[in-house]
Amino acid sequence: MSSYSPPRVVVTGMGAVTALGLDVATTWDGLVAGRSGVATITQFDPSRLTTRIAAEVKGFDPSAVLDRKEQRRNDRYVQFALVATRQAMDQAGLPARLEGQLAERTGVVIGTGIGGIQTLADQVLLMGERGPGRMSPFLIPMAIGNLAAGVTAITFGPKGPNFGVVSACATGGHSIGEAWEIIRRGDADVMLAGGAEATMHESLVGGFAAMRALSTRNDEPERASRPFDRHRDGFVIGEGCGVVVLESLDHARARGVEPLAEIVGYGATADASHITLPAPGGAGAVRAIRRALEKAHLSVDDVAMVNAHATSTPEGDPRELEAMRTLFGDRAGQVSITANKSMIGHTLGAAGAIEAIATVMSVRTGIVPPTINLEEPDEAAAGLDLTPGKARRREIEVAVSNSFGFGGQNSAIVIRRWNE
Repeated sequence: MSSYSPPRVVVTGMGAVTALGLDVATTWDGLVAGRSGVATITQFDPSRLTTRIAAEVKGFDPSAVLDRKEQRRNDRYVQFALVATRQAMDQAGLPARLEGQLAERTGVVIGTGIGGIQTLADQVLLMGERGPGRMSPFLIPMAIGNLAAGVTAITFGPKGPNFGVVSACATGGHSIGEAWEIIRRGDADVMLAGGAEATMHESLVGGFAAMRALSTRNDEPERASRPFDRHRDGFVIGEGCGVVVLESLDHARARGVEPLAEIVGYGATADASHITLPAPGGAGAVRAIRRALEKAHLSVDDVAMVNAHATSTPEGDPRELEAMRTLFGDRAGQVSITANKSMIGHTLGAAGAIEAIATVMSVRTGIVPPTINLEEPDEAAAGLDLTPGKARRREIEVAVSNSFGFGGQNSAIVIRRWNE
């Protein structure tokens, strides 16, 4: 009988690009301060749309990792991924380019929910106006969803397992969870994992608007994303990226790197219920979190905080809260729940990764970021601690980060404060 024991997996580096800032530190400061990154759309003229607001990344400059020629050949979502990955690698003390055994034992799982939508939509419009002969030869490599992972390897050198997860808004969580599993099963020592999304195109925003999924609070952009509030009217679309460096504990120790936190559990389930709505009672979410806690050898009683998926939609928010009540029972009111999307919008495939990074920061600092714009809680929120308005300090040993996607795809990650 095998005596193999999976290695402990730690986070040694993090990078982020969001509507609140171009790195983890600035993003975290904005989250703790309760600052909204939502404003009127600037990347295109939104006047034809019912929704004219978004959480855009501002002042983004990829020149540190891509020259002008390469910038023209990589969609914005890939550029986000490269910048965030470089930040994470730098914090982890990894070299500018990996070589030898380190390269062969390092992999990449960076996913996207949508992919290169800006490139795809623009080229389709160009084809309609001027014919297929005028289309860019870079359309396909710029648009497909695996290229964030592929170009990351080309740019920085990792030669281990490499692919992109696509599971809508659960993508970032699945990416980190699957990277964790790759290290645990011995296929890599280091993984670069996360999600990237660049959503600012009229066709994409218009598509979500046609579903009536988006907030139309155009006159008050900073108050539009309001998870768990009874006056919420849909989510606010965002863009951005989050990438973490995951590493086996032994490998990190050998490099002399201090872990930032430990990933101890991961669960993935399907609702098998509806193309857009969560399963009744949040049943799929309950099973994902329970499975993640089982792998972590932890109980629901160990969880102090949940970074909720909490998109600010009428149907999704109460079902997640139902899941929290089912999971935590009599303890439900003692668990701090926070909704980062109230400030950074819904970054789709990047959301789970950015929120996992925020969760790492919470267990490191003992700070639960606020859920802003929560002025009149939904009746489903009665008795729950949703951290309204202001950040709060508390002891956080174990936290859960939730991500759920269209199609009923669920992920949950359990993060523990680093302790030898």
